[in-house]
Amino acid sequence: MSIRPLDGITVVSLEHAIAAPFCTRQLADLGARVIKVERPGGGDFARGYDTQVDGLSSHFVWVNRSKESLALDLKQPAAIATLKKLLKTADVLVQNLAPGAAARMGLTAEVLQKENPQLILCDISGYGNDGPYRDKKAYDLLIQSEAGFLSVTGTPETPSKAGNSIADIAAGMYAYTNILAALLQRGKTGKGSVIDISMLESLTEWMSFPMYYAYKGAEPPPRNGASHATIYPYGPFKAGDGKTVMLGLQNEREWVQFCEIVLENPALAQDERFDRNFKRNEKRTELLEIINACFSKLSSELLIARLEKAQIANAHLNDMAGLWKHEQLKARNRWTEVDTPNGSIAALLPPGLNDSYDYRMDPIPAVGQHTDAILKELGMSESEIASMRVSGAI
Repeated sequence: MSIRPLDGITVVSLEHAIAAPFCTRQLADLGARVIKVERPGGGDFARGYDTQVDGLSSHFVWVNRSKESLALDLKQPAAIATLKKLLKTADVLVQNLAPGAAARMGLTAEVLQKENPQLILCDISGYGNDGPYRDKKAYDLLIQSEAGFLSVTGTPETPSKAGNSIADIAAGMYAYTNILAALLQRGKTGKGSVIDISMLESLTEWMSFPMYYAYKGAEPPPRNGASHATIYPYGPFKAGDGKTVMLGLQNEREWVQFCEIVLENPALAQDERFDRNFKRNEKRTELLEIINACFSKLSSELLIARLEKAQIANAHLNDMAGLWKHEQLKARNRWTEVDTPNGSIAALLPPGLNDSYDYRMDPIPAVGQHTDAILKELGMSESEIASMRVSGAI
């Protein structure tokens, strides 16, 4: 087997929900050993979000493969002592506990880096480790709301959330890239670092286009459902067979092609009402009537054929069943399987084909599955492990 980029790196994670687990799963994809610290018994509460995947949670199976599960009750001194012993030789500590919780357990950079100067600590929270919102509860939808995401998403009548946990995903991605950068920096300085990731700041970065669009008090992009807020035509259109086709124009050359080949109406390209994007955007209703008059006479297959001939970007409006069966993912061999406590399941390989190593695609653990093995690595005897189990520390 080829060497993976993070082989030999150990990550300890006090994680739950999505942001931190998504970060550490990606580190595991690259070869890192990820030890997931969970509550004895129920473990990460995301395990109970639903039972969609052969009795397992859809969120949990997505972000927790290739990890080892260590059950510790961190309210007990013996468990804290065990965790600190583990961190003496770890490379990275990730945590997305409630603000201040890690510090109350003595898991601060000041304490931990005294024993292990090369340790990288990454805190993930809703609003960051200081400021007036520091202690405010922060769930994904609430951060979407605070970051203005809902204000530009949905229909004119109804602000809408994203269909996935976009704030958690953003925070997980920036935690992941910051940790990779910290590992590179440590290779130059020999020292660890402290990373403070805020869900609000992560999603706000992704909101930069609508923020700048509303620069100095200007009107923000309007909510237009699945249509682009400022470019037209760009969005979903109904064909004559009732199916929806997505299409998008990016420039005036494509507008001419669209009129001549797709609509078969060359004169429209010269119509001064629609000859610039900002005019088409202002006169959406008027232009939609013209487009619908043409599209209503075409099947979706014929419409897509015309769009392809005109080299106009287009797409199917897939649902989840369509995505599972997507021919492009199948053609590029993007599917594999991973084991779970309930049997093997299909899993998508991480984005990014490379020719130097294979991604790690190891099992999703049961709660505490690796507890005994990890404690033995730390030098604990069978009797000491048994004692911790009796006391409820593991």
